Amino acid sequence: MDDLSPSALKAILHSKRANMYYLEHCRVMQKDGRVLYLTEGKDENYYWNIPIANTTVILLGTGTSITQAAMRMLCSAGVLVGFCGGGGTPLFAGAEIEWLSPQSEYRPTEYVQGWLSFWFDDQKRLQVAQAFQQARIDYLSRIWTKDRDLQGEGFYVNDTDISTALATFKNDISNSQKIGDLLNDEMLLTKRLYKAAATRCKLANFVRDRDSSDTANEFLNHGNYLAYGLAATTLWVLGIPHGFAVMHGKTRRGALVFDVADLVKDTLVLPLAFICAKEKATEQEFRQQVLQKFTEHKALDFMFEQVKQAALTTK
Repeated sequence: MDDLSPSALKAILHSKRANMYYLEHCRVMQKDGRVLYLTEGKDENYYWNIPIANTTVILLGTGTSITQAAMRMLCSAGVLVGFCGGGGTPLFAGAEIEWLSPQSEYRPTEYVQGWLSFWFDDQKRLQVAQAFQQARIDYLSRIWTKDRDLQGEGFYVNDTDISTALATFKNDISNSQKIGDLLNDEMLLTKRLYKAAATRCKLANFVRDRDSSDTANEFLNHGNYLAYGLAATTLWVLGIPHGFAVMHGKTRRGALVFDVADLVKDTLVLPLAFICAKEKATEQEFRQQVLQKFTEHKALDFMFEQVKQAALTTK
């Protein structure tokens, strides 16, 4: 197989790519012009191809390594690579390995210039944060209205507890005077949605704890990090640094990733985490369902639309 040119590898837009990989206990390498991962069997080794032109993110978990040649090909294809703990969480950051971002002098500049044109104005930053939160609940209402899988588990936007939570938050968004108010209102919304999901999935004793080992909490952690992967990809493609957040604080280097991931987390990750916990699904089964719903409901497209709109229209 002939090596593909960088332009050919980037032919599929990131928002249209279908694959996100989490790998563990394997070696990622380049072989015959392809990127493969190698797993060791009892009697022989197995090679599996990674279709890099149709991949957005690769998360490398426990027991993984990657060669320089493979990293070069992934960068040429615009694939974002991250190192994480087992099961996709936590995503390492700080002075350790954060995100390995392919470098290119030809990435777009209009979006980062548009973003920075409003970012230093507190009122405009609040305006974008409010728009993100409104888009978040609009997306939830739209998806939960038409997704029969979620409806089959009792997730209806017209149910009193859910509709009340959304209506209250919508009113709070318009009345918020500062980012702190919006963060508090957002936290209350998520707590109400946790309660609604736990009630429907008969997990009466659920308490959100990121360090807990119960299945629902572990699935929430795992699914959230998959959403962070989509958000990081969106921002990398548009050339917007992760530190220029509108909600999660100026002192957190990856804060904008959290802002963008929040656009879809409540809609897709939250209900699936509770449903899969109720059904005693494996971590792999949960991950497959989340990625399937990300694709089905065009989560990455939605993130791109919201970030681009904020960057180009905020005045």
